[in-house]
Amino acid sequence: MRVRLIFSLKNKGAYLPFHHQYILAQFLKGLIVKGGREEFFNYNYFNFSGLKGQTKVSRSGLHYYSSLVTLVLSSPNEDFMDYLLEQVFATSKIELGNLIISPEYTEQEFEPELESSNKFVCISPLVLLTPSFNDESGKRFINPDTDEFSDLLYESTLTRMERSGWYSQEQMESFYKFQVVPDMNYVNKLREQQKKFARIYSVYDMDVKYEVRGYTLPFTLYAAPEVQDFVFKCGLGAFTHKGFGMLDLANHAPSQRTEPYKFKREGFIPYKSQQERQRPQNPDENQEVEN
Repeated sequence: MRVRLIFSLKNKGAYLPFHHQYILAQFLKGLIVKGGREEFFNYNYFNFSGLKGQTKVSRSGLHYYSSLVTLVLSSPNEDFMDYLLEQVFATSKIELGNLIISPEYTEQEFEPELESSNKFVCISPLVLLTPSFNDESGKRFINPDTDEFSDLLYESTLTRMERSGWYSQEQMESFYKFQVVPDMNYVNKLREQQKKFARIYSVYDMDVKYEVRGYTLPFTLYAAPEVQDFVFKCGLGAFTHKGFGMLDLANHAPSQRTEPYKFKREGFIPYKSQQERQRPQNPDENQEVEN
């Protein structure tokens, strides 16, 4: 399941670093431990996006100016998701870097029908390599249109799927078809504009700081529907439980595929869409509609 967690922003104009996945990862890990359920302390089958909202860029980072900001959370385990959201909503004031936010409500995305070929976009950076201590290999650049790029993602995905215990040996053997084909027109256009699609990001594991290279680009994945479903819910690549490798379907209108989820601050009324505000109201209808 994929849930959008919407926060109100209390100090408009405050900023986060450009590469803030580690801040979100530390925040979520703290909540998981705070809740006290030990079976989830080392649970890794979840994924999350960067913090989304109306932003402006400065040398300090991303300044947020929207009233609401959104974090997308994903996991096949509904029990884990509800546990994590319970901890979020038990915290009325949250400080992320320089941002002060409060949880307001949640929306669940409708599950799409994934086929054996799907075009995805990255809504958080895609990491290929897991470095070891005092090792620079995680920063190595790998050209997206090489076999190595696709092979590394295949190996990490199949390893995680096998470790999950959700698939039989017969199923695992049937997942041999796997190919990542990047949109090289997009990549080459960025190169012509001297813009980057691959950057160095910080990640913390067992209090040790690592630096890894992350890629943000559209691509088509050819794989069995079960594999597509796994990466859509659990992320693709390395450090997915630390907010890397979150995907979304390309050319999908995000506003048309959600429904209210069970977590909401008491008394909070989500803002109506522009279409709803312009729609003539029936005089008998309530003036305020609560999800």
